[in-house]
Amino acid sequence: MVSGDRKISDEEWERFLRDAEAGSAGAPQEPSARARMVGRRLQEEPGPPDGWRTHQPSPRRAGGKAGYVVGLLVAAVLLVVALASGQVSGWFGSDGGDGGDKPLAAESERPEQPPAREAEQLPTVDRPFRGSPAARWSDGAAGIHVPPARAIGWMSKDQVARALARSRDFLALSSLDEDVLRGQRPKKAIALINPRQQDVRDYLAAAFDTPSRKNDPLLLFSRFPKAEVRPAGDVVKTRGRITFREGKRGALEVVSDVTYVYPVVRAAKGSDQTAKGSDRAVRGSDEVVRTIVRREVVMSWDNPAKVITEPGTFSLVSYKADYTNGGCDNTTGYFTPKFGSERAAPGAEDGPEVDPYDRSTSMDARMRQGGGAGCGVATRS
Repeated sequence: MVSGDRKISDEEWERFLRDAEAGSAGAPQEPSARARMVGRRLQEEPGPPDGWRTHQPSPRRAGGKAGYVVGLLVAAVLLVVALASGQVSGWFGSDGGDGGDKPLAAESERPEQPPAREAEQLPTVDRPFRGSPAARWSDGAAGIHVPPARAIGWMSKDQVARALARSRDFLALSSLDEDVLRGQRPKKAIALINPRQQDVRDYLAAAFDTPSRKNDPLLLFSRFPKAEVRPAGDVVKTRGRITFREGKRGALEVVSDVTYVYPVVRAAKGSDQTAKGSDRAVRGSDEVVRTIVRREVVMSWDNPAKVITEPGTFSLVSYKADYTNGGCDNTTGYFTPKFGSERAAPGAEDGPEVDPYDRSTSMDARMRQGGGAGCGVATRS
């Protein structure tokens, strides 16, 4: 057993894993967590919940010892866009130089206020982020700020740097990979999740075959039905940051809070499923709408001397998702944005108003703002 305040080498890491699998004395314990959809279910369950959109799983046992409990907080508020005026805007495309504004500096800490309102302009296929604060955001993973590494818990500075890089890789593979966005299973992203978390394994096994409120893949992954929508270009705009701290048992706990903006157009019926979204022949429509997703994912890079894990993988501690124009009360396993007459008329929705670009509040505050049931009203797209 290695103490929590001494750094262990990569060779020791591998040795502890081999000992754990062999069932030797003092072997590390298996983490446990439960994926749980929260929203309208909270109101349907008898008795008051333990906390707002929280869940404390029961301890499990591994090898005759009390298992290491990873509390998995899962929350999702499904918000459908109902704009006061104008049309919704887009997903996956190059900005095309809106106004010549310089890109924003990286978000190294939470902003103090929402971004300023843009002049009301409809997005186009060539400029899918026009009229949106995302026009000045970075493209893809470049918009996810990663802080400098330092030694913490059981990890050296170099080990922390590798874990931070892999954490951002997971965000890119789960929310930016073009094959995943077109509906394929996120195999590469899943490969970075500790396979010893049985509750998470059960969630992932069910999420893609039988999606439901409890097992919703959209909590962690961005997917669109390729037969219905296509990306409007080749860029997803992002803004957010990664932070880290020492977690349980000296683990490195990485917290990501990122907003993704996906511009999409309708797909042409019978179009080539492998064609790129920038090909006008397969778009089916020039109307661009945007699905905006904000996710908070907490990842624990556990000490293999104390927790059963696999090299290069993390355990999920919690994940939360909030999105607009992705489908209200959606259990399809895909974001289902609305176009044209499908969208509610201005004033037709009476849910709480939410600014999907506002990153000045925490995710917990955003979830409370959304109300936990039904659909909110996005004040802009």
